[in-house]
Amino acid sequence: MPAANLLALIDDIATILDDVAILSKVAAKKTAGVLGDDLALNAEQVSGVKAERELPVVWAVAKGSFLNKLILVPSALLISAFLPWLIVVLLVIGGLYLCFEGVEKLAHKFMHSKEELELEHAQKLAAVADPKIDLVALEKTKIKGAIRTDFILSAEIVVIVLGTVQAESFSSQVTVVSLLAVAITVGVYGLVAGIVKLDDAGLYLLRKSVSGSFNGIQRAAGRGLLIIAPLLMKTLSIVGTAAMFLVGGGILVHSIPVLHHILEPALHSVESIQFVSSIVPILLDGLVGVIAGAVVLLLFTFGMKVFKKSS
Repeated sequence: MPAANLLALIDDIATILDDVAILSKVAAKKTAGVLGDDLALNAEQVSGVKAERELPVVWAVAKGSFLNKLILVPSALLISAFLPWLIVVLLVIGGLYLCFEGVEKLAHKFMHSKEELELEHAQKLAAVADPKIDLVALEKTKIKGAIRTDFILSAEIVVIVLGTVQAESFSSQVTVVSLLAVAITVGVYGLVAGIVKLDDAGLYLLRKSVSGSFNGIQRAAGRGLLIIAPLLMKTLSIVGTAAMFLVGGGILVHSIPVLHHILEPALHSVESIQFVSSIVPILLDGLVGVIAGAVVLLLFTFGMKVFKKSS
């Protein structure tokens, strides 16, 4: 009898782990858009420090990220247990914020000339190179800024994951959200560390190619890494911005029934066309994300002007 009970227990645990694995995959797919932006933002945040301080800064931000998750995960689980209706509200707020941030990034890029953006970048580089600048204070400021950014993105990720598994048992919610929070933090900051050190790896290979038996290969690999590093940062930024609209718009469409009903005719008209039927919903989510972000940005800008006038 005890053996049978043990086997039953093992079977239950295996079933739970299997369910958790499936739920984690679904939740991870839904957070992919936020992760793309998370990678780009955090890599950009730490890219202005001295080369030898890049990894310590990434580690400091990663520790701050773990602390953020330690606050956010229990808070989200408590809300799910006692105020489950609030999850949808938080999802909508998170979706609107994603869309707003995406439009704000586009507005900053397209409302400033290329010369202005290059000047801004040059000023940042000059500030880092200036011996009068307190690099310790600058580093601490960057770390604090990156941790604040991480807190916002982590909150969005945790809420999206929790929204995905909200219908499951509380134990499954705890397991999936906790595991993904740890896995995402390790994965994101591991990749950030790799991204910010790509150029150093390229320079190392170029220097090593001066002497050695594989000079040509090392030289080509070093040059390739130096070319790939900035392109990777740009690609992550573009993909992250696009994903913000897709994820944010998708959250709004699925959380606000009115929006879903408005889009239903368009979805029904293409459901018989195999390839188009899978692309149109994604494009519509992105369109909703852009429109929602533009509306929020206009309201925010108007509100800030009114606040400044009143003060």
